[in-house]
Amino acid sequence: MKHVIALAVKGVASLALLYVILGLIYGMSFGNVLFITLVLGLVAYIIGDLLILPRTNNLVASIADFGLALMVIWLMNSVLTNEGNILSMSFIASLGVALFEYFYHKYISTNVIDNSQTEKKYSGNLRYQTEASEELTPNREEIKNEKEDK
Repeated sequence: MKHVIALAVKGVASLALLYVILGLIYGMSFGNVLFITLVLGLVAYIIGDLLILPRTNNLVASIADFGLALMVIWLMNSVLTNEGNILSMSFIASLGVALFEYFYHKYISTNVIDNSQTEKKYSGNLRYQTEASEELTPNREEIKNEKEDK
């Protein structure tokens, strides 16, 4: 149930954000914005929120979401529309998505992801010590004597 609520929050917020940027500013139709939001939301939730975020930190996951959003929005814009400024439109929309994802990751990490499995257990005793011996090279006569005794 936590994942359903998280997907719903992400879907509604992403739809509103992308509609303001892509729909109102750049004049894309609501159907295209909805389709881009659905595809981007599912892909970014699986890759960015469930795979990258638990293994890294919020900043790395947000940067990965920016790159993922840029690729998905640019690819879908190039297929769905024939406008000339597709790259700048995708870049601005991806910046908005990355900014939203930064705050969304805080919600995900506290309410959805079980951090007990991925936390590094620190025992507090990390005193490393090297081992040294008295001799650097073995004495050849002792080795020969050991072989003869056997």
